[in-house]
Amino acid sequence: MATTLPKIPNTDPERYPLDAFRISVAASVHKGLPAIPLDKAYEGVDINRKGVDFSIAIPRFKLGGKPDVWAKKVEESFVGDDYIESVKAEGAFLTFTARTQSVLKNVLTTIDHLSHHSPTGEAVYGVNDSGKGKKVVIEYSSPNIAKQFHVGHLRSTIIGAFLTNVYKACGWEVTSMNYLGDWGKQFGLIAIGYERYGSEEELEKDAIKHLYTVYVKINADAEKDPKVHDDARAYFARMEQGDESALVMWRKWRELSIEKYKEEYARLNVHFDVYSGESQVGQESQSESLKRLEEMGLIKDSEGAKLVDLEEYKLGKAIVRKKDGTSIYLTRDIGGAVERYDKFHFDKMIYVVASQQDLHLAQFFKVLTLLKYPWAPTLEHVNFGMVQGMSTRKGTAVFLDEIIQEASRVMHEQMQSNEEKYALIEEPEMTAREIGITAIKIQDMSAKRINNYTFNWSRMLSFEGDTGPYLQYAHVRLASVERKNPSLLPLPPASEISYSALATDIKAREIAFWLATYPDVVRVAQERHEPSGVVTFCMKLAHMIASAWEVLIVKGEADQEKARARLFLFICARDVLGAALRLLSITPLERM
Repeated sequence: MATTLPKIPNTDPERYPLDAFRISVAASVHKGLPAIPLDKAYEGVDINRKGVDFSIAIPRFKLGGKPDVWAKKVEESFVGDDYIESVKAEGAFLTFTARTQSVLKNVLTTIDHLSHHSPTGEAVYGVNDSGKGKKVVIEYSSPNIAKQFHVGHLRSTIIGAFLTNVYKACGWEVTSMNYLGDWGKQFGLIAIGYERYGSEEELEKDAIKHLYTVYVKINADAEKDPKVHDDARAYFARMEQGDESALVMWRKWRELSIEKYKEEYARLNVHFDVYSGESQVGQESQSESLKRLEEMGLIKDSEGAKLVDLEEYKLGKAIVRKKDGTSIYLTRDIGGAVERYDKFHFDKMIYVVASQQDLHLAQFFKVLTLLKYPWAPTLEHVNFGMVQGMSTRKGTAVFLDEIIQEASRVMHEQMQSNEEKYALIEEPEMTAREIGITAIKIQDMSAKRINNYTFNWSRMLSFEGDTGPYLQYAHVRLASVERKNPSLLPLPPASEISYSALATDIKAREIAFWLATYPDVVRVAQERHEPSGVVTFCMKLAHMIASAWEVLIVKGEADQEKARARLFLFICARDVLGAALRLLSITPLERM
């Protein structure tokens, strides 16, 4: 008779295959020790720790007495079921072993169903609805108009795109926002420079590059002639006052730059719901915030400038209005946050900004808290370390498109070294670019985001070791198994696969068990705002697959049932690896 599992709140065995096993473990613990409630026993179940399927540390329940005696009680009262076959008391710890055939069947049928037969028709293995009904605004990337997309913005873009995907995977309604640096004295400088060095033709061709060239030239002039800075300040003051003659060219620069940025983001598989910017923050919301600060006695005058004294919070003094009366980006951030809440009514707003800006974000959040906005505590700063030594291999200053071109070129050369495989690739340049971009992204997300890392060309572009190309190769190889075995197709439905034929292979069990942890990987990544756990999951899966090819043979296996079961396992592995790569904003490849 099939095992009937008790119901535990916030569990979903149909979506998370290991939940059934965890519930079974919890039921055994509760049966032996009724003082431990079922839900508390469930919370105490560890997965895959120290090489055992499931384990529980009895001391965590604070029962008093001797934990090893309590553990022995559970062992003595244990009766196996469809999910768990045995338990062992080891001192104060209990270790549980799952039935191999149940692991294989539960895990693989769940992956197949949610990847290919879900009610929505979308691949939903690994997703959850923990954020259902909640809204989040995620601000990331945020480069400066008129400056090339520098690699300094790359980390914010990669991490922000991941957060957008992982919040959506957890059921949140996400608004992704690019808050451009499109306002400030530098636009006065560019305007003065454009009068001297500007070219309409060059502007239309590549606005970002041309405006950057103008910016560099006018800065060189300003070093020799300080009056250039005075002219720039005067020009920006006209912009702030709404002088149409000062704004007309700026609007054109902004529009053309956004179009160029959209191209660069599309190459990175990144898309924004909103292109905002410092210029879009209304004077009204900024003035209203300053007025409130003054009414609350929080503003001090300092040589004509206005500042908020945050010394008592160990956050120094924050300038909110310059002495010439123009706004500063802290004021614009405050006004922008107020406007965003009015527009989006978010439950959370995340700023993906480098750790160099920790003080600025802390001041910004503190001012909003002092202004008593009830939503101020929902703002979060997701920070990250710096990329060190990132330049092209010739050592020149780095812009993102140069890095992508270089990575693509190297990958293309490597692909051409195998003429036979190269001939089968439909779009080799696009494929080379995707591998190059995967290399850049995986190197960036492999370590904890707060760590600085050194950009390393040779390691990044290698097909060996824990790299982006290695992951793409693992996916391509998994995708090729189906193509190479047409005689085994179509496969029977998941319910009719011979799991007993797989149960004798320890490698099959290891892979299935690891695939079953993916929903937890997604949940933890969202809670911690940390992509490195997803990369680790992908790498371990890729290594498991690599070591299984020689053992779990498909082509050439005489037993058709066994061959089909193995093919089904590899297809499920491909589906999950593909889902994890897409979560990381990477396009999984079918050939390379």
